[in-house]
Amino acid sequence: MTDNDDIDTIGLSRRTVLAGLGAVGVASAGAGLGTTAYFNDTESFDGNTLTAGQLDLLVDWQQTYDFGEGNQFVSAHPDHDGDGEQSIEIDGEVFTYSDFPDEDDPDSNGANLRVLDCETIPPLEEADFGTDPVTGEEMETLVRLTDVKPGDSGEITFSLHLCDNPGYIWMQASDVNGDGGTATEPEQIVDPDNLGDLGDAIEARLWYDEDCDNVYDGAEPVDIMLTLDFSGSMLYEQYGGLVSEDDVTVGGTTYAETTKIDLVELGTRQFVSYLQSQGSDVQVGVAYFDGEGSDDSVPRTGVLQGLTSDLSVVDAQLTDLRQKLADVVTGPSPSTPGDGDGDPDPFANANGIATGTYIGEGVDDAQAELDANGRSGVEYRNIVLSDGESFNGDGSTSFSSPTGAAADARAASPNPATNVYTINVDGSASTLQAMAGAAGGSGGDPAFFNDVSDPLNIPTVFGNLAAQTAQEKVIMDDSLGNVLAALADGNGVPLDGNRSTPYDERNDPADDPDREAFRGDGVMHCVALEWELPLEVGNEIQGDTLAFDLGFYTEQARHNDGAGPSVSA
Repeated sequence: MTDNDDIDTIGLSRRTVLAGLGAVGVASAGAGLGTTAYFNDTESFDGNTLTAGQLDLLVDWQQTYDFGEGNQFVSAHPDHDGDGEQSIEIDGEVFTYSDFPDEDDPDSNGANLRVLDCETIPPLEEADFGTDPVTGEEMETLVRLTDVKPGDSGEITFSLHLCDNPGYIWMQASDVNGDGGTATEPEQIVDPDNLGDLGDAIEARLWYDEDCDNVYDGAEPVDIMLTLDFSGSMLYEQYGGLVSEDDVTVGGTTYAETTKIDLVELGTRQFVSYLQSQGSDVQVGVAYFDGEGSDDSVPRTGVLQGLTSDLSVVDAQLTDLRQKLADVVTGPSPSTPGDGDGDPDPFANANGIATGTYIGEGVDDAQAELDANGRSGVEYRNIVLSDGESFNGDGSTSFSSPTGAAADARAASPNPATNVYTINVDGSASTLQAMAGAAGGSGGDPAFFNDVSDPLNIPTVFGNLAAQTAQEKVIMDDSLGNVLAALADGNGVPLDGNRSTPYDERNDPADDPDREAFRGDGVMHCVALEWELPLEVGNEIQGDTLAFDLGFYTEQARHNDGAGPSVSA
């Protein structure tokens, strides 16, 4: 078993919390000497500082319990009024779990609060663990249910927020102890040795709860448009398209530097590959948008690939996006992505490229494709990525405003109502956030908005969106005893920061290259544990107890490979 005293964890039964690293030192040096000589000089380097980076893992949760009367709120964090339902008051406004039901899932009655972030989640020592809804006894730890009967079930969805720096995360258990408890006469008849059978009797599932609604979701049919920014700032160094001078391999081609559009290609192709591997019932299409060409009455936007269930065709259209973007912005007008007329060298002189970014026109094109070729009775999604300020029709041309186009897409009429997801790559965050929202909603929904300050995180965002599209990924489906044993083994169960990678949490090593670190920008990732004591369980579990600690461990990604700390047996 892991010696948890040797590693940093957040233990949810002990009310402990990590303290961030503080400053590690201050160094200053001065040089120079004034003399009476004709020539003298002073060079000084003042106020030098070294500050340690921070790695802070924050956890919130919602726990429910069904003892025959439907799901009851047991405990949550934060819970500003102590009623067991997750809630928080921010600037005078109260947000509660039940304000956010999943209308597409009849089993969902809410969702962990997307408004929670690294600034608003209270420290763990302020958590209120609530009361046992059956006995009314105060719960001094996360799980303290004292009258569990066959047919009872419960669930906890933890949402994890890694703040400041990327890191690897493990879920852990320790001090797992099953005990036979008081031996009653009915139990002695079937279990004369009074063994601790409760852990083996309880059925459990551990999974990534992608929509954070405390309910495991299988796959549903979806039609998806990927609406991508093809403006010059996604490729050309002259306009901020260069991310780093590190090489990158995309689809078998290695470039000597990394651009934003390379990372979009990696992310979108991974998105499509994951849906294909899961056998998802999807159609996927691709739209693009740039600015205006030589004829300022014609925006450079269009559909790169119409909706199709043949995901290999979509993957082919998402290859060599450098060239396809270059064809749009530096090729002759009218542009045709894929005709090879543009200059894909990110260091080329791009003075003559199209100007502006017509996000709204791209959204309109994508919505028209959904309207024309989308299937009836399925969910529609439009995933919009941009790194720029949008032209919105206020100039000499009158193109669609992005917020107006998104509002039309979300509306139920005249077009099919569409869930609009947006990805801001250090661009017009306020515009893209206002566009994001559920079909029929008003927009500005943080659950549909992804703010990416570091373009290197683009593939991870697409990976997480893919995981939300396919059936939610199950880590373990076993007895609770076996789940806890896995969590208590070694460093625990290594979690994957990008669920679309082919990483097996139970069988692959923790430092497998397919396991990715979690972004350090506070983005919510949800992990859930549900349990049920079947009705057919008999007297052998009477009086049995199962005690355990739960927690999460994180370590920074830089200078670590994800293998985790060495553990003592």
